[in-house]
Amino acid sequence: MDRIAKGKWQVRLAALVVFVLGFAAGALALNAYRSWSAGPGRGDGEHRRDRFEQMAERLQLNEEQRSQVKQILSDTREQLRALHKESEPRFEEIRRQTDERLQQVLTPEQFQKFQQMKGEPGRGRGGPRGRRGGGGDGPPRPPGDER
Repeated sequence: MDRIAKGKWQVRLAALVVFVLGFAAGALALNAYRSWSAGPGRGDGEHRRDRFEQMAERLQLNEEQRSQVKQILSDTREQLRALHKESEPRFEEIRRQTDERLQQVLTPEQFQKFQQMKGEPGRGRGGPRGRRGGGGDGPPRPPGDER
């Protein structure tokens, strides 16, 4: 293999490694944030109240502070949900573009294996696009991503 061709493959491989590492870091950070902010009973109002009460007790909040903090957290939760909903189409477009670019680099067999790997348990949602549905485009979502 001549130097130019070898260099091109090294650049492609480096870009893929950076992409995969960035995706993994983002997935881990998102999962850690969700664990911290919502806990294992995400969507479970009782669990959320218990966590709030624990926090309120540790901070020794008075009733007025409790009410204000509860409202602030509720407003923030709604803002984050709206932002998530708003940004979802862009995420999907980036995932689609990633697949298109990978198809240009990988052989059809390699790309098919890549698609299968995304659906493996522990690598995504347990199947192509998991519980979200869809055609298996783009990188898998992190565990706990229930969109």
